[in-house]
Amino acid sequence: MAATGKFNRSNPAVKRILQEVKEMQSNPSPDFMALPLEEDIFEWQFAILGPRDSEFEGGIYHGRIQLPSDYPFKPPSFMLLTPSGRFETQKKICLSISNYHPEHWQPSWSVRTALVALIAFMPTNPGGALGSLDYKKEDRRALAIKARETPPKFGSPERQRVIDEIHEQMLSKAPAVPQAPAVPQLLTNGSDEETNKLTPPDVSGEHAGNAAEGVNTLGSSSGSATTDLPKPDSESEVAENIIEPQSDVIPRDSSPRVVVAQQNPVVTIQKPKHDRLLTLAAFGLTLAIMALVIKKFFKINGLAGYIEGKF
Repeated sequence: MAATGKFNRSNPAVKRILQEVKEMQSNPSPDFMALPLEEDIFEWQFAILGPRDSEFEGGIYHGRIQLPSDYPFKPPSFMLLTPSGRFETQKKICLSISNYHPEHWQPSWSVRTALVALIAFMPTNPGGALGSLDYKKEDRRALAIKARETPPKFGSPERQRVIDEIHEQMLSKAPAVPQAPAVPQLLTNGSDEETNKLTPPDVSGEHAGNAAEGVNTLGSSSGSATTDLPKPDSESEVAENIIEPQSDVIPRDSSPRVVVAQQNPVVTIQKPKHDRLLTLAAFGLTLAIMALVIKKFFKINGLAGYIEGKF
């Protein structure tokens, strides 16, 4: 930054940018690196590491940030230079932290905040946002491996020098690209189905405005652009604030449980002996009554003598 003396240090934007450069140097991040050009501190070159536990892990993705003249009161623009399968190269990206959505930008945000948000947005569903791509995971993993080999070629010799310097330093921080184990097709399909059930909601592009609101790593949004920058939170904490976890997660074992009612065993109850005697007595009484009725019938019809002789 030997050429910074040619810039007007009383300019609020210049003071803020120089303050962010100092903060970046005193608190470097293991996940990204960014440097302004000496000839133009409103243009930054950066590189981010692919998010861990994703198809981008191990990749080194370079990009360009253009800060507006009235920064930080207006948002910057972002452009990726390294093919990733998630963002188009050398085309401005549409995110809630970019100049496509100035209504979401807060002056308290910074280049650091924007880079943390960009890393968090990479594994999300692009949702057809401008400058976004939706490659298969296998293709993105192959691009992540290729992104480590050489930095992209872009712009003037000074730009290329900064890009090469950043790539060399990021390569020492980048973890090895994980190799996908060989999995039988049936198991792979089952795993994909469960993964689809647990996919978080889309927060990229035009749908990402609400996701990025509330991130404040540099103080109040109403503060001055020249105030001292507090020490930022860790990148993981900022990313958690950007991407809200999905609360309505479908449990793996969600099938209904069928409860089978236990059948009562059939029990044969033997009748007591005195009940059988009562049954026989009732039967005999019934026969006696029937005999009396028949005798009465014959008597009425003049057959009483016949009845008397028979009975």
